[in-house]
Amino acid sequence: MTDLPGSLGASAMRIHPPGEYRPMEELEVIRELAQVRGRRVLELGCGAAWMTRLLVDPLGAAAVTATEVDRVQHAKNLALGDLPCVTFRLGGAEAIADPDGAYDLVFLFKSLHHVPPELMDRALAEIQRVLKPGGLLYCSEPVYQGPFNDVMRLIQDEKEVREAAFAALQRAVGQGTFGLAAEVFFESVGTYPDWPSFETRFVDVTHSERNLDAARRAAIRAAFERHLTPTGARFNKPHRVDLLRRLP
Repeated sequence: MTDLPGSLGASAMRIHPPGEYRPMEELEVIRELAQVRGRRVLELGCGAAWMTRLLVDPLGAAAVTATEVDRVQHAKNLALGDLPCVTFRLGGAEAIADPDGAYDLVFLFKSLHHVPPELMDRALAEIQRVLKPGGLLYCSEPVYQGPFNDVMRLIQDEKEVREAAFAALQRAVGQGTFGLAAEVFFESVGTYPDWPSFETRFVDVTHSERNLDAARRAAIRAAFERHLTPTGARFNKPHRVDLLRRLP
């Protein structure tokens, strides 16, 4: 695994430090924090497999198991024919169908807050179980701040579940399940050429029941289009990465 400084305690964890965000993309953060090449990797909540692809190429994972709870998206993932070293599986983080110590690395890309809050502790215990001793959990979560969040919270306000996810990570570190190896705050750039592209990506999704009436959909569109320019809508999107090491 990557050489990292000694583990920090839960008191070192912060949910949002203003002024400490670095402009970088997720791929750069992964390269900075974890050695993926040649490793056996589990990705929980893979969605449309955007990050799954990057874990394979260019990051070079030897094998990736990518799970998803959305049956519609899972069926689409199973139809992908160009990821031979990836195994797609239906299932949630709270019940991982693998033996103890099966993985070198586990990735959660903006998915821990989608786990029901009452199951978050169980999910982290499962992750600890399937990691090898000294293995790493890379957990990336969106931060509840900024213009992009102001648009997204009109679709679904995730303040409480994101806070619950952060608290679950703190408990895992505080209880000695994991040690905090690093915490990184970064801003990535998201560009959406028009409303239909944003609507398809974030509004009309199969993994969540939105139940948006015409008036609310119009309000979301208006909020998005306030950021629209001739070259699209560009957002700086704040994220926090907690890199946790499995303790023996």
